[in-house]
Amino acid sequence: MLDKLRPARGAHRSRKRVGRGIGSGSGKTCGRGQKGAGARSGAKRRAWFEGGQMPLARRLPKRGFTNIFRETHQVVNVKDLGRFPAGKAVDPAVLSQEGLVARSDRPVKILGEGEIGVALKLQVDAVSGAARRKVEAAGESVEITKTRTQKGSDQS
Repeated sequence: MLDKLRPARGAHRSRKRVGRGIGSGSGKTCGRGQKGAGARSGAKRRAWFEGGQMPLARRLPKRGFTNIFRETHQVVNVKDLGRFPAGKAVDPAVLSQEGLVARSDRPVKILGEGEIGVALKLQVDAVSGAARRKVEAAGESVEITKTRTQKGSDQS
């Protein structure tokens, strides 16, 4: 019965046919009004256009500073490192495989929340002071690698 299928009543509207005489209600200027940019062919309005009034972005005060060179680190807490076997070398690629960070090509920072019970060799971009103390107390070292391009960011 595929030949009997029809859209629900009122779901399908026929397109508006413009320029079919003055009596149709959308003849002559075809619903575009008189002159102006909107009446011309190829006229488009940008999504942020506000009809000529002062745009919101220009009405609001500007404050502060945005550092375009800022590097955002992916953070991992020491409590999450307990899943690795003792003595394993943990780097961003391993953390990415384990699902602890989203991408292995972005900087990783280890933070000190929780406890760590295994000794691991960490090879990351940055580590907090608390995290460094906890990892070294567990009996291993933390190696800071600057493999990614970091412009002027500190390592702790």
